[in-house]
Amino acid sequence: MLGRTAYGIGGIALASLLQQQGLLANPALAGGAPQHFDLTPKPAHGFGQAKAMISMFMQGGPSHIDMFEPKPELAKLDGKDFPGEIKYDDAAGASREVMGPQWKFKPRGESGIEMSDLIPYMGSIADEMTLIRSMHTGVNNHGQSIYALLNGQIVGGRPTLGSWITYGLGSDNQDLPAYVALTDPRGLPVLGVDNFSNGWLPSVYQGTVVRSKEPRILNLDPPLSLKGEAQSRYLKFVQGLNREHADARPGESDLEARIQSFELAARMQTAAKEALDISQESEATKKLYGLDKPATEEFGKRCLIARRMVERGVRFVSIFTGNQTWDHHSNILTSLPKACAQVDQPAAALVLDLKQRGLLDSTVVHWGGEMGRLPVIQNRAGAKDRVTVGRDHNTYGFSMWVAGGGFKAGYAHGATDEFGHHAVDKVVNHYDYHATLLHLFGLDPKKLTYKRNGTEQVLVENPSARVVSELLA
Repeated sequence: MLGRTAYGIGGIALASLLQQQGLLANPALAGGAPQHFDLTPKPAHGFGQAKAMISMFMQGGPSHIDMFEPKPELAKLDGKDFPGEIKYDDAAGASREVMGPQWKFKPRGESGIEMSDLIPYMGSIADEMTLIRSMHTGVNNHGQSIYALLNGQIVGGRPTLGSWITYGLGSDNQDLPAYVALTDPRGLPVLGVDNFSNGWLPSVYQGTVVRSKEPRILNLDPPLSLKGEAQSRYLKFVQGLNREHADARPGESDLEARIQSFELAARMQTAAKEALDISQESEATKKLYGLDKPATEEFGKRCLIARRMVERGVRFVSIFTGNQTWDHHSNILTSLPKACAQVDQPAAALVLDLKQRGLLDSTVVHWGGEMGRLPVIQNRAGAKDRVTVGRDHNTYGFSMWVAGGGFKAGYAHGATDEFGHHAVDKVVNHYDYHATLLHLFGLDPKKLTYKRNGTEQVLVENPSARVVSELLA
């Protein structure tokens, strides 16, 4: 077979000899010099007020009906049959019995944005936030909606928002990761590491996990035998070997990313330890984040670390809650208040702390999940009371909030219908949200491209995507 093809034994031998003598054409160089990918700062396409982003992702689906959007008409229907069509995700546990908002709403701040008693601390920063009440993905399960909000499509294998932004802008601190993921001690959210994946972008743009417990980054301290000058000489020698190896393999982006990770790890021995050391913070700051309370201590520490990261030039920080923390198909009357109590104070503290340090104008803060909940009871199972009931998924209309970075302050945008089911006024699709974020970072969604298999890939693919100018300051 070999003898009858162009790849006969003689041809293989010739190719081997040509390569050894450096005379074989390098396919990676055929169209010009191979691209080099790193995290050095890069110019934006235009003016962008935002320089960094902290995303608090509430995986599972916080109930917008009970937290962010008052529905007086729904309250009047409480206990009655739902008067229209409704899209269930879990038909087996479904019912048509309306469950109105279970907590009282009242106006907050000078803006008068109504929020429920479940989230008094978030209510206290109403004048700093844009509350989007008309979010929509329309793909009614966790995985697809998470993908839509994080990578722009309903499938995996694509770069997440943090990867795209660090790809476009690099990082202002070469001694810390550009993109950091702060995971929950209860475990990774649905989809695991896909939540901070670089997809098919070069590996240097993937999210770096900072552990949920001490030591938050393993192996930062070298062994005693290598400390000081010995380690410096050793690292310099290894770096030379790595670079020689890489120079012989141009265009290998995974190899480049690995070498850059090794070099970053060495620099992080000092920088990361300092950035993660919250003992340097004042007692007043620790109290602001709720570090003095068992319910808020853990999430508060991660919010404080996120602020310290951004303060030191990290571009993107994701803070995740645990798997299904907000997925209240049952026991919503007890589980939802518990989930709110863990994050309400720290989330508000993060905004206040950034503002008092002069960082809020240049830092986008995001709080929200991949969906909301339906206005009807789920999992009643014949019981007369509502002790065990919950709400099913709703991706057709839900709420989330953003603050800083060029977003309008003290503003509530859009609405769902009178039942809280479908976004009907000033709808913001996931691709509109992404286009708006990129705009605030000075990145043009059409120019932020990566060539893959001969095709220009982008974060925002939907041609109807728009920058939602009403959200901007």
